[in-house]
Amino acid sequence: MTQLLTDKNAIVYGAAGSIGGAVAAAFAREGAIVWLAGRTRATLDATAGKIRADGGRAEVAVVDALEEAAVDALVERVAADGGSVDVSFNAVDRGDVQGALVADMPVADYLAPTLNGLTTNVVTARAAARRMAAQGTGGAILTVSSGSSLVQGPMMGGTGAADAAIEQFIRTLAAEAGPGGVRVLGIWTAGVADSLTDERIAAVWGEGAPTAAQAVAGIAAAAALKRAPRLAEVAETAAFLASDRASAITGTMVNVTCGLVLR
Repeated sequence: MTQLLTDKNAIVYGAAGSIGGAVAAAFAREGAIVWLAGRTRATLDATAGKIRADGGRAEVAVVDALEEAAVDALVERVAADGGSVDVSFNAVDRGDVQGALVADMPVADYLAPTLNGLTTNVVTARAAARRMAAQGTGGAILTVSSGSSLVQGPMMGGTGAADAAIEQFIRTLAAEAGPGGVRVLGIWTAGVADSLTDERIAAVWGEGAPTAAQAVAGIAAAAALKRAPRLAEVAETAAFLASDRASAITGTMVNVTCGLVLR
């Protein structure tokens, strides 16, 4: 079977995380040369090792995706080494804080996911869009959000506001970069079952956090398909969207929530 991303150069920011790592592995299986970007070399090296053990090609770049100069330098390095930048995927953690009413939450905690999420997406997507337009071959820029821009329950903090800001940025950049063949889009992921752990949920939710099993059960009960999405489903969707087979899709969010979000 023909690979979706044969010899494409793909940068994955937040590549040591659960979603970023799964997407990077899927890109590599589909033939891409994957550049794993993040702040911690040890975890990036571990992700790269797994990809290489499976026959994929991976490079490691220690980069803070909130720093514009560092991201610009990485994009130029990839272009110089590989000849092009074809895919940019952002899975950087935004620092969402949940588990408290907005009225009781420090302003900084409410704003953190919007400030961090919008900053890293603007920094990484603009750098990729400029390079893709200059090389004349276009490309795909992708990110993730939870879909809380449409479905916002109590105790979710600034998650919905962050999703809405990032999704509006996607639509704006898609309109501006489209004439150069650059596609910009995202994936709604909601609660990805095998990315959730008790520790991760507690870090976001704080005191009284549900366990991972409880969270997954709650998602399954509310979703149309009566289950939560899995990492493999998010990763395979990302690989398709990054490929030429999705060449008419841009400026939108693709729903991989098992129907937790119906839109």
